[in-house]
Parts: sequence; structure tokens; C-alpha cells
Amino acid sequence: MNVDAVHWEALSDHRVACKLCPTACNLAEGRVGSCGTRANRQGQMVPLQYGRVVAAGVDPMEKKPLYHFLPGRPIFSVAARGCNLHCEFCQNWQISQQPEGVVNRCLPQDVVELAVTNDSVGIAFTYSEPLVWYEFVRDTARLAHEAGLVNVLVSNGYLNTEPLREIIDLIDAANIDLKSMDPRFYTDICKGKLEPVLANITALHEAGVHLEITNLVIPGHNDSDEQLAQLRDFVADLSVDIPLHLSAYRPEWKFEAPATPPATLQRAAEICAQRLRYVFVGNVQLADWNDTRCPQCRAVVIRRLGYTTECRLEESACPDCGHGLPVVMTT
Repeated sequence: MNVDAVHWEALSDHRVACKLCPTACNLAEGRVGSCGTRANRQGQMVPLQYGRVVAAGVDPMEKKPLYHFLPGRPIFSVAARGCNLHCEFCQNWQISQQPEGVVNRCLPQDVVELAVTNDSVGIAFTYSEPLVWYEFVRDTARLAHEAGLVNVLVSNGYLNTEPLREIIDLIDAANIDLKSMDPRFYTDICKGKLEPVLANITALHEAGVHLEITNLVIPGHNDSDEQLAQLRDFVADLSVDIPLHLSAYRPEWKFEAPATPPATLQRAAEICAQRLRYVFVGNVQLADWNDTRCPQCRAVVIRRLGYTTECRLEESACPDCGHGLPVVMTT
């Protein structure tokens, strides 16, 4: 599909410089960027995955995971191949790290029509890394807003400042995967940088986007008490009301660290709950770490069993004591 790429610069000798993310690829003629989604074709940057959908379906909002944004509502979810990080533990490497494979052709208006047909509250750009699918996400999100739908971004947050600024008004909610508070973890294991992710999380929060954060807890790599406290404090300094999801890791792709024990997740949740009001545990069932409780009277206001949700909130207020909670209930 003939769509112009954005955020790139033409250089001498028919080279191009990508300005989309901090990887800053400098590509000779015929070369493909590190993300596998952008290429130099005759001195022009080309978005290779525009209109190519590798996965699509209707999910509960909780699967993103977003626990405090339109709880229990269905959302049409789409993905493309590729990613601008190369985390050795990637849990979805089959599509994020393999840019070639079977895809379905789909225009932005097709995605919006599918969302409407499936009675979805909106569109979630998810599964792999949507920010390298930038032009398609931008075009689809614009049409989604025109149709009265919400846009959800599930991302690693690895984007340059200007591209994020240009689409931030199109994003209604985001879950950002903050992999570690250790810069070396990002450099050595993810082949990226921590600082841009922290900056973009802050920018999303300051722009008023509903924000939730996920951390995949990997034994021996990002699960020390000190690292978890740093994670907790970064989130809490933005807002103690931002939900933090601590997810269990399993060995995938290039990583052979043992799967995360429930005891590790219990410890991590307890550390993070010292300052954060809403801490959840994912991929395993742990008592007291799946439901949303009123921070004032401690009543369960949103009960979750798997992806089944029972919400007792009345206009974002606790039905027992009337305390308001930062849960988006309506569009």
C-alpha cells in the first residue's frame, strides 16, 4: 500500500535516517530497520507493515491488561509484526521478532468497521509493538475517534518525543511495559534504553491519558527488593493511583531463567503496595492481588476471576462508602 512514512530524513548516497524511535537506524538503499517494519527503498523510507494485520480479535479490556478503564467491556484488538526492542525473554516473539509470515490485508477503515460490527468499545493496538506500526495506528486511531470509539495502546513505550506528541491526543488509554528500572537491563537484555521509556510514561500521564503499567518479573534479573522499590517509587511519584500489574514470566525465546514463583510475585506485590494503591498480579492467581478494593473502606468494588469481571462501582464511586476511585466507567 502506497503510504508515506513519517519521521525520517533523507541523507546523502540515498541513505535514510529513521527518527521514529531511539534506535535511530541509518539505512542504506535496500536495508530494513532493526524493527523489521521500515525500509529504505530508492532513498525513501517505506512502512513495510502498513495494512498488514497478523492478529485480530475481540478481547476483554482486562486482557490488555487495563483494570481501571471501562471494566468488563470488549475491545477489538489488532497487531502487526515487528518490534523496536529485542528482549531476549520476549513472551510473544513469534510475531514481534519475526517480521515475515502470514498476514491479512486490512485498511484502517476496515479495522474500524470490524470494531463497530463486533460491538467493541474501541480498538486496542496490542500483542506486538504498535508504535513501529506508527502510520497505520495514527490513521486507524483518527477514524476510530470519528466513529466514537476509544483507542488503547499496549506498548513498550520506546518512541521519540515528537512522534509521541503527534499522536498522544488520539490515545485514550495505555498500558506501558516497564521492563526494569536498571538501564543495563535495557541495554544488555532488551537492546534499548530505559530513559526514553520513563520519559514517555511521564508524558502520557501528564497528557491525561489513562495509564497503567506492567512489569514482567523475571527471577534473578529484575526482582530484587531494591529494583522493585525503584519501580514502585517511580510510579508512585507520578501518581499512587496508577495501576501496576506484576506479571509472571515463563521461559521463552532466548531466555532460560526459571518461571516466576508465586512467592516472588507475592513479595513484589507487597513491596509495591507500600506506596501504590492498586497493585495486581497477572498470569497466576494470588489471593488479594486480583480485585480492586476501595482505598478508604477496603470493600471489593471490582471482582475478577480470570477475565470475568463483576463491577460494583456507581459512577466511579464505592457503593459502600461513596469514596471516588480513578476508574474510567464511561466513554
